[in-house]
Amino acid sequence: MYKVILTLFLLFQSLHAFLNTDNNYEKQLIALKNFDLPNTFLKDSIFISMNEDVEIYKTKHFLRTLESGDRFVPVLQKMMQEAGVPTEFLYLAMTESSFDPFSSSPARASGIWQFIPETARLYGLTNNAFVDDRRDPIKSTEAAIAYLKRLHDMFGKWYLAALAYNCGEGAVTKAIAKAGSDDISVLLDENQKYLPKESRLYIRKILMMSFISGSTDFMLDNGSEYLLNRANNATFVKVTVQNGTNLKDVAESIGVSVHELKSYNPQLKHAFTSPVGTKSYLYIPQDRQVAFTQNFDQSKEPQKYAVYMSQKGDSLQSVAKKYGMSSQTLMELNNIKNTALKPKTELVVPYGVTPVSSPSTASGAEKLYIIKAGDTIETVSKKYDIPVAQLIKANKKKNALVKVGESIVIPKN
Repeated sequence: MYKVILTLFLLFQSLHAFLNTDNNYEKQLIALKNFDLPNTFLKDSIFISMNEDVEIYKTKHFLRTLESGDRFVPVLQKMMQEAGVPTEFLYLAMTESSFDPFSSSPARASGIWQFIPETARLYGLTNNAFVDDRRDPIKSTEAAIAYLKRLHDMFGKWYLAALAYNCGEGAVTKAIAKAGSDDISVLLDENQKYLPKESRLYIRKILMMSFISGSTDFMLDNGSEYLLNRANNATFVKVTVQNGTNLKDVAESIGVSVHELKSYNPQLKHAFTSPVGTKSYLYIPQDRQVAFTQNFDQSKEPQKYAVYMSQKGDSLQSVAKKYGMSSQTLMELNNIKNTALKPKTELVVPYGVTPVSSPSTASGAEKLYIIKAGDTIETVSKKYDIPVAQLIKANKKKNALVKVGESIVIPKN
């Protein structure tokens, strides 16, 4: 028991010393000012003690999380500075997702900034069979900047914008009305509980991570001083490619593995860019930009692919036959080991190839139509002069929603 008490005491002393070193104090005051918080917030009892958080943040896990965002942080930091948004909001992203673009939640939030589908659509982020812009580090940050600026315009203070990002505009509006004040010390009152517990800790967590990551002493003590210079590190650049470009071709031209190139492009759901539209883009390591310019053949027409949603009665053999390929080729294209095929499985197939009707479907279906940008079930219905209800029934759909890249069975009328 004595050892436990001594350990906790030393941790508290370490944190207290960290918060009060001369090297860090000025940085902390700047962070508070950027968030529109008073200097007295440094005396917030929970913030100082960080009861459970001391052990969470001052660990290798914190440093690993900070390091995992090293690729994106310099670029995103510059974007926020240019937009006039406090760069401390980067630690909002760290709180939300640990800088993991593949992070998701039960509420269907996804990406570094954890956008839910409705908010993502509101801020122009696409999610279809080929891409999920919520996982795009640049596009999602542009959307987050726009959202945070709107919240700031609504509430007038950056710390209120952060709280609203976490628990919603309505919850913050109600909390202010109930408290009769938007003062941070009032809103975070542990007895009155104007805001949910998670939100009351939210600002404290963001600031604590900001303080630690900017602490020269902490980084030096933990052998992570290289992270202090991450703003000067080479990161990534955006290059234009044709739609449907295979990542393998780009990877070979710049001398990296497909796996590494995919890690720079978490927005892509497959190993190729969207075949829909006119031009596409990729993010590549900054130090490979010259190699890309010299080696990648932009004039070569790429083999484009679409996504086919398997239906009841489909097999790998029948789908492969529809698209004029062997089942082995289809398995390799989709990295499938098992020949069993379940309904509603997404399969990558050649784009623009007219599927061959199998004997079992020849009497009931003429062809498959690949949904393109701007298509709806209604536009497809008009194009083929087939009732919407018949299309929905033929495709065993529960509703009239369609996604870009989805294959739609066109029944004989």
